[in-house]
Amino acid sequence: MTELVLASASPARLGVLRAAGLDPKVIVSGVDEDAITAGSPEELCLALAVAKADAVSRTLSGGIVIGCDSVLELDGVAYGKPETPRDAKDRWRMMRGRTGRLLTGHCVVDVAGGRRASRVAATVVRFGTPSDEEIEAYVASGEPLRVAGAFTLDGLGGWFVEGIEGDHGNVLGISLPLLRGLFADLGVPVTTLWR
Repeated sequence: MTELVLASASPARLGVLRAAGLDPKVIVSGVDEDAITAGSPEELCLALAVAKADAVSRTLSGGIVIGCDSVLELDGVAYGKPETPRDAKDRWRMMRGRTGRLLTGHCVVDVAGGRRASRVAATVVRFGTPSDEEIEAYVASGEPLRVAGAFTLDGLGGWFVEGIEGDHGNVLGISLPLLRGLFADLGVPVTTLWR
């Protein structure tokens, strides 16, 4: 069976893959995300996903590596994880009542074959209008500091998301339909990767 590697420390990504029948090994890339820049939010999340997948691929002799990176696009600006609780509070005050796009870059590398396929998935997110007190409590939980866009769909942040348009898995950090397409681009039927 082909070894599958997830080049991400995200427990949400790993959870989505495991729930979908895959059992990847996790190897964190160690890529300095701040060192990578790009002209648009889409280009940024894709460049980061490729960098992570490539970094891990260079340490292996075979297998398939999945690299992902997510950002929230609001007004054409990419927002990753907030750096401080104050950043998270400011971000939520800016996001509430608005609509953004959660973008996730995906890169799959067939290490032995030396081939790569990559694309970006986008999901529209409509934010609710949490009160200042709710924002304070949410940021105090620590959750928004650990995730791109300062929110989750499957955790406490789900209380403050009114709805989405598109793949919910993408908001969790990995799009199964897009990933299946990337596997297919490399000639790997996803069903051969199921445990």
